[in-house]
Amino acid sequence: MFTFHPLTPERWGDFEMLFGPRGATGGCWCMYWRLRRTQYAEQQGELNRRNMKAIVESGNIPGILAYAGDEPAGWCSIAPREEFSTLARSRVLRPVDDQPVWSVVCFFISRKYRRQGLTVALLKAAVEYARSRDARIVEGYPVDPREGKSPDVFVYTGLLSAFKQAGFTEVLRRSETRPIMRYTI
Repeated sequence: MFTFHPLTPERWGDFEMLFGPRGATGGCWCMYWRLRRTQYAEQQGELNRRNMKAIVESGNIPGILAYAGDEPAGWCSIAPREEFSTLARSRVLRPVDDQPVWSVVCFFISRKYRRQGLTVALLKAAVEYARSRDARIVEGYPVDPREGKSPDVFVYTGLLSAFKQAGFTEVLRRSETRPIMRYTI
């Protein structure tokens, strides 16, 4: 049902279509994990869009787009951990060990395609993409909601259940609701 493609300059228009005029959630344009908080806050919206476009135009692939037919349906941000400076500053998500990892930090699913297993499928596609780039470990930082269901806007890093369904295992938990999950290739 879904197909998956790396975000390249030729697919930028599809990324913009998926994220809409506001850049997904609050003008993020999937730059949240790449910037210091103050810089992120200062450039929400158009500046984030331009910065993500510059990343894509440079030839760097920041993630995977999912399609339903020709329609962009979802997004998964995946890259080597070093590309996400916010992870380096996080107490909860600091490195588990000195192994080189690729990190899955964000998802955005079109409302029309939510609750259809697309996050799990995107995770599997992200692992395959990382494998094609010689990655050995893919890591993710999902939410493990303790009180039932969380609003969609708060689970942009994915849910623990999706990571488990995609074959990831928990390797560490420094926070009650934030496990660190790994897939070893």
